[in-house]
Amino acid sequence: MSFQLHTNFGGLLLKSPLIVGACPMTMNEQTRRAMQDAGAGAIVLPSLFEEQVIQWSIKIGRPITDREKAILDQSKRTKHNWACPDAESYLALVNRSSTLGNLPIIASLNGFTAGGWMDFAGELQEAGAAAIELNVHHGRPANYESSAEIETTIQDAVRDLNAAIRIPLFIKLGRNFTSIPHIARQMLSGASGLVLHGRAPTVDLCLDTLKPASRWRLTKAHEEPESLDTLMQVHSYCPAMPLAASGGIGHSDHLIKALLSGADVAMVTSAIYREGPDAIRSMLDGLTRFMESNHMRSMLDLQTKRPLEFTSDEDRAAYISVLTAHLDATETTTTSHAIHGDQWGHPTA
Repeated sequence: MSFQLHTNFGGLLLKSPLIVGACPMTMNEQTRRAMQDAGAGAIVLPSLFEEQVIQWSIKIGRPITDREKAILDQSKRTKHNWACPDAESYLALVNRSSTLGNLPIIASLNGFTAGGWMDFAGELQEAGAAAIELNVHHGRPANYESSAEIETTIQDAVRDLNAAIRIPLFIKLGRNFTSIPHIARQMLSGASGLVLHGRAPTVDLCLDTLKPASRWRLTKAHEEPESLDTLMQVHSYCPAMPLAASGGIGHSDHLIKALLSGADVAMVTSAIYREGPDAIRSMLDGLTRFMESNHMRSMLDLQTKRPLEFTSDEDRAAYISVLTAHLDATETTTTSHAIHGDQWGHPTA
């Protein structure tokens, strides 16, 4: 039996549903080649941060806002060890990665606001990025009047950034939102897909200094993925939004569960740090064995087995129609800009 692991994630045609998440490992050419040989569908480069883009804006003579000045001042008071030293080096990395490999290269931006990213996003597109992942953070609660204002700020950034590029824009969201399913539907007109969830360092307290400290660790192999419930909620409420699972994808069972929960793809990082690029092949082999034992020959076969409840046969039929449309779009490698439609992806007036 032949298996078709290729899938379409927000307009990107991928040879497998496994994407290497943003991390310093992806800067190395030999490592990227090993990831490609192991079967990865795409690679996300490490993040370029908003502070670095602001510095680039100053170099090219673009006026910066008061908020950008405040962000830059804050960064000067804090020591940062950027994976990539500056925006110019990042553009060179994007160009080199996309030229030397055969996988889609996804650039990653990390910050609070849109700011001057519209200009820089165009530079990333010209450098060869197949897509852009925007890792969205929001500032302290005191900076906003309400949670609705936070969500509106993010939606404005997504809309503006999407309007500046022709390649897919994926939004990586954290967990601290009122209702991610509702945000997903609101972002149908700007985002090509959502990544759930973006991880952040945990906050600890140092009892010697009585100051807060950040802790960052790899997820452990035995930990279950943390996003399955959110994936199911978002996919059930808004199946037209392509989804990527992120966080805790450690072995093939995790990959399979994420795909069955509503994800089109899964992003893996910690497992590669632990086991090397062979972790990718191991997960895909496990996925293939699962598909074989359940008489599935394609990703569409797997997706139609998702354990979701629907209120009527009409809803179920509409859901299958949306899935088929996603997979039928595999002739293209870029999305048709924004998606406009109801929760099922049907065109709206």
